[in-house]
Amino acid sequence: MTDPLTLYPELLPIGLALALGLLVGVQRGWAQRHAIDGRRFAGVRTFGLTGLAGGFAGAFKLGEPVLSFVVLAASAGLIVLGYWRSTRDGPNVSGTASMVALLTLAAGYLAGSGEGVVASVAVGMMVLVLALREQLHGWVQSLDEREVMAIARFALIALVILPLLPAEPMGPFGAWKPRQLWLVVVMVSGFSFAGYLAAKHFGATRGVLATAAAGSMVSSTAVTAGLAGKIKEASEEDLPVLNAGIALASAVMFVRVMVLCAVLAPIALVPFAIIAVPGMVVSLGFAVWHFRKSAGHGGKGAGRLRNPFDLGPALWLAVLVMVTTVAARWVLDEWGDAGLAVVLAVTGSIDVDSAIITMGNLPPGTLAPKLAGLILAPPVLLNTVFKAGIAFSVPGRSKGWPGALALLAAALASGVSALVMLLG
Repeated sequence: MTDPLTLYPELLPIGLALALGLLVGVQRGWAQRHAIDGRRFAGVRTFGLTGLAGGFAGAFKLGEPVLSFVVLAASAGLIVLGYWRSTRDGPNVSGTASMVALLTLAAGYLAGSGEGVVASVAVGMMVLVLALREQLHGWVQSLDEREVMAIARFALIALVILPLLPAEPMGPFGAWKPRQLWLVVVMVSGFSFAGYLAAKHFGATRGVLATAAAGSMVSSTAVTAGLAGKIKEASEEDLPVLNAGIALASAVMFVRVMVLCAVLAPIALVPFAIIAVPGMVVSLGFAVWHFRKSAGHGGKGAGRLRNPFDLGPALWLAVLVMVTTVAARWVLDEWGDAGLAVVLAVTGSIDVDSAIITMGNLPPGTLAPKLAGLILAPPVLLNTVFKAGIAFSVPGRSKGWPGALALLAAALASGVSALVMLLG
């Protein structure tokens, strides 16, 4: 017996379009379940049929282009006409339902055209946004003018400036990639702003620690710079939780680099873990110590941080990245492969991941396991010392030493372990 899907391959894409329309319709029907009969713009059946119409138009756009266009245009016209009539009968009608219907039609068209993954992702995101209506409205109402301006500034640097910058290398030794350098600014300022919002929503302790842990999965250096900027303007009761965040970010960094080493450079994992674990333990110890100190303040202080968006630490870190990358390229140009350990140490002082990735790209058998682990130690140690410099210099000596001390102690613990391995 012949499979119907073999004879009619359009059935599956059209069926997906109908299913996506019904999914949107279920959400809209539930959201409008208390509306008066006859006052709803569209219900579950209408959204299902809208997705089906889009799927039909997409499936037959090549075989029957005129019919496809008529179905698509007529469906869009009906949606616009329905919105017009709704606004005429009641001036307070929301435009959300009409926009959702048009997007459902577009998603159905994509599904019918064979772009089922794109259509499914788009509908999933749309349903999520619709389901978060109350939370989003509540969040917007809680913003003040400074926070709205901070969002606008972050959108400018992340969505406008970043895509316009060239990605090609330039400058001395071709070491500078403007887009990559500006990405450092986006990351640091983004983590800083996310920490501000998290502290405001969850309270100082939980907000700062959650942001530090999540952000350091991407860049503990960026997290440290962001928190150091907040320490500069924080009151005395704010300091313990911010220092706990710096120490926690360091601990997560040690875990992250060990996982990355296991995936990309497994030959170095065991000796490298012997070096990294002491630093992780010391970082966690300082995080717990500062956390206990912050508990005495009830976790209220950091929620009053004055500046939700500070570009200063981000720009300062970008300049340091520029200087360090030029130094690394110079070493590589002068000594070649013989300077591998020096190059990894210099570049890893800012980006530990790049050192591990470089190690993973070496031909098999190039290095013995113990030597590979020892070569990866300097990047981690210098990165930790580098972050200690950020934690100390950005806020100033009087406020910066507790966070710097935690990082230096972690570097010392891992350094002693590396020295014992080297001499053993």
